Amino acid sequence: MNNIMTIAGHKAVISYDPELNQFRGEFIGLNGGADFYASSAPALRKEGARSLRTFLAVCAERGIEPVRNFSGKFVVRVPAGLHARVTEAASASGVSLNQWVQQALEREVHP
Repeated sequence: MNNIMTIAGHKAVISYDPELNQFRGEFIGLNGGADFYASSAPALRKEGARSLRTFLAVCAERGIEPVRNFSGKFVVRVPAGLHARVTEAASASGVSLNQWVQQALEREVHP
């Protein structure tokens, strides 16, 4: 995936902040915010590791589960016309709308 850095098994989305002239990383899938900044990829990795260690230590200290649990359900709002078209596409493929959307999402995250 583009703009993803893995640090100690945890993924972070990387972006560039032009106002600070630095890269920004933000861990995803955690039960709280853990972001970090640096001016180069090696420094960003180092700062990310430091930020993650701090976040995990605070979670342990407070008895908080650091990793967010996902239910496997989410609501997506789309225009009515798109809803109709994807329902038709699912029916034409011989699968439920849920299965069709799941397959489309799998294709997107596993190209």
